[in-house]
Amino acid sequence: MKQGIHPDYKVATVVCACGNRFETMSTVEEVHIEICSVCHPFYTGKQRLVDTAGRVDRFKKKYGNAAN
Repeated sequence: MKQGIHPDYKVATVVCACGNRFETMSTVEEVHIEICSVCHPFYTGKQRLVDTAGRVDRFKKKYGNAAN
């Protein structure tokens, strides 16, 4: 590998939207994520809607009464 062209690889703090924090290695000091293994439905067994820009609310408003 060439010397001097690679970024520094250092300890980074990962912050989830649920409040969970853990450390890993990265080229940046802090990484913000929306979902992690603590709050992900696959690992927890609980359903959680991850609503991006109100899509779920718009869908319910538009098609909420369609089943009746």
